[in-house]
Amino acid sequence: MLFAGIDIGSLTAQAVLLEDGKVILSKSISVKPNPVESARAVMGGLLEENNLSWGDIGYCVSTGYGREKIQDEGMAQQNVSEISCHGLGAFSLVPQVRTVIDIGGQDAKVIRVDAGGELADFVMNDKCAAGTGRFLEVMCRTLGVTLEELGPMSQRAKDHIHMSSRCSIYAETEVLHYLQRGVDKASLAAGINRSMAHRVIALVRRVGIEKEVLMSGGVAKNVAVRAELEKMMNVKMVTPRLDPQLIGAYGAAVMAGRAGGAA
Repeated sequence: MLFAGIDIGSLTAQAVLLEDGKVILSKSISVKPNPVESARAVMGGLLEENNLSWGDIGYCVSTGYGREKIQDEGMAQQNVSEISCHGLGAFSLVPQVRTVIDIGGQDAKVIRVDAGGELADFVMNDKCAAGTGRFLEVMCRTLGVTLEELGPMSQRAKDHIHMSSRCSIYAETEVLHYLQRGVDKASLAAGINRSMAHRVIALVRRVGIEKEVLMSGGVAKNVAVRAELEKMMNVKMVTPRLDPQLIGAYGAAVMAGRAGGAA
């Protein structure tokens, strides 16, 4: 029997299918105009590409933006907060994990789980885009580089530029000012990634660091932000055996398996 998780974020949507507790299929896409369309596209596309149908899914859990609407449309039997899904997803991949740093497109969360993978504590950022994937997206557009290039570029820098602005809009103006002065893009990239890490570490300290620590979400793929956080925490984070962007959907699928009688 197949169990499914659908995670609709602000920038991307993910779908995961489990069989016998193992990931057999997954898919990630850019979001559509609304969560229901995104869910149909990501899970529907995954099923169609693999000659499967919605009827092949024994139980599905939705999470992320519009998770209730996805359930209302009959694509999921249950909806669960992304905080619980990322926590359980990380714990299910690495049972030693106690702290999860999830940085998505429009929010950042630090989650603590107990020895059973249940939510113990969490904190989220405020509504400002600083400290989220959106902040990096804006900075990349200003620098004229891709999100994938930002981390490696940062690591080539001989120095980093201090970013004084906390607001994304003002930070964009600050970067443009530096570019006009001829400042090296690599140094700016290093400053941007360090600034991002500083915003996230403030959340980490509010929850407290308990080993092991794992990053989930799209920003986990930024090697420079990850490295800066490791320095600030004096902790080497564990690396999951799954794309970190899929961890929320994976956690939802694990919950689906439990609810559907797989465990």
